Amino acid sequence: MQQLRLCGSGGQGVITAAIILAEAAIMENKESVQSQSYGPEARGGASKAEVIISEQFIYHPKVVKPDVVLALTQQAADRYSSDLCGNGILIIDEDLVPESPIHPSIVKVPLTRLAVEELGKDLFTNIVALGLLVKVTGVVSFETIQKAVAKRVPKATIEKNMKALQIGYDSIK
Repeated sequence: MQQLRLCGSGGQGVITAAIILAEAAIMENKESVQSQSYGPEARGGASKAEVIISEQFIYHPKVVKPDVVLALTQQAADRYSSDLCGNGILIIDEDLVPESPIHPSIVKVPLTRLAVEELGKDLFTNIVALGLLVKVTGVVSFETIQKAVAKRVPKATIEKNMKALQIGYDSIK
């Protein structure tokens, strides 16, 4: 079982990314539960989405000790990474999380910068992050996440979103 927490601020697309990840797991005939919460300010406020993916039935639909935390802002990293399990992985946007929390396994990638430089908009940051998350965790295959993204995003943006996934996937070796 994998417990994943994606967090940032409202408008960064972490909830959409979590929904896509949960749908990808279901496409692979895995069990999946997805939940989300965000501050009353919606855009700009704290935003958190969680996904549990398992080969077996999921009895408790809440993330207790995440195996992976993806943090797109300093506030999100500070607020939501403290209960990351000891051998878990913290993935951060290195430009937006300059003061990385102390953790033994941290993956730092300039996710927003990659989206802007390669695709012209920070709008694709969540999909770049999703590509990286799939590479780091192997929780679903790259082919499946491509299908899930293509199903969820507006038709006119599929090509750019596929590029965003690839950029994130290729951002670490």
